Amino acid sequence: MSQGYPDMPPDPFADPGGPSTQTAVLEREEVEEQLQEPGDRERFAHYVRKEKILESAMTGEPVIALCGKIWVPGRDPKKFPVCPICQEIYDGLRKPQDGGE
Repeated sequence: MSQGYPDMPPDPFADPGGPSTQTAVLEREEVEEQLQEPGDRERFAHYVRKEKILESAMTGEPVIALCGKIWVPGRDPKKFPVCPICQEIYDGLRKPQDGGE
C-alpha cells in the first residue's frame, strides 16, 4: 500500500522486491471501422446515385445505397440480383434512406 493513501492499490509497475511477481493488465479500447455490413445485403447489387459512383471511383470513398448500405464499390453489379429495398425505393414505393431526395 502507498503511504498516506491507505485506499490505493499497490503500484503494479513497482519492483516486486522478491520471488513473487504481479502481472499488470493495461486495458485499451479497440475501435474497428466496419464499412461493410454483414448479412443479406452483401448478396445484392444496390442502387447508388450515378455522381456518387463516379466520385467514389476517383477518391475511393464509400457510397451510400438507396437502402442505406455503406460500402466502397468494387464488384460487377450485373453478377448479383438487385436489392429489393433499393428496387422499392427506386420504384417510388419507399422513401430513400441515403439522405437524398
